[in-house]
Amino acid sequence: MTDALHFQVQDGKLIGARQCPSPNFNARPSDARIQLIVIHNISLPPSQFGGGYIEQFFQNNLDWQQHPYFQTIEGMQVSAHLLILRTGEVIQFVNFNDRAWHAGRSNYLGQPECNDYSIGIELEGSDDQPFESIQYDVLTQVVAALQQGYPLTQGHLAGHSDIAPGRKTDPGPYFDWVLFREQLHRYKQSIEA
Repeated sequence: MTDALHFQVQDGKLIGARQCPSPNFNARPSDARIQLIVIHNISLPPSQFGGGYIEQFFQNNLDWQQHPYFQTIEGMQVSAHLLILRTGEVIQFVNFNDRAWHAGRSNYLGQPECNDYSIGIELEGSDDQPFESIQYDVLTQVVAALQQGYPLTQGHLAGHSDIAPGRKTDPGPYFDWVLFREQLHRYKQSIEA
């Protein structure tokens, strides 16, 4: 990783990400302040990568007949603010000023409804396979940019499993929190130097 900040937040957009608007969002509550970043994993079909199915799903364009698994999620309307593919590409589906539908019923530090005040980042991955090193590199740069743009998120990173225990398991046992947090700390030090 270089020491330059590759991404920037501007008007609720991540500059450096491909914009791919999802219809699955609504307004945050008027008093909501962005103060949490939630990390997820997603793969469609499960544990299979590529194919563009996640993008189609978040845009309500998924052909439910293409795979038997898709029929089990037919009609669901979900989104995340960002998706980091296994190639390292970043796609933004929902403006950060809006509420993406990523967390569902959730609670962080006693505060319910995390969608109201969080930014959701999906990593293309699964609970049963390691993530790519480029995904950690890009996630590090993205989170650094988000924490710069939304200072209340400093120190407030959670997995979907942390805010919806018993209901969700992602980002799963293969997501290396120690590696990620160390990498983020080093990266932020390097850009502040």
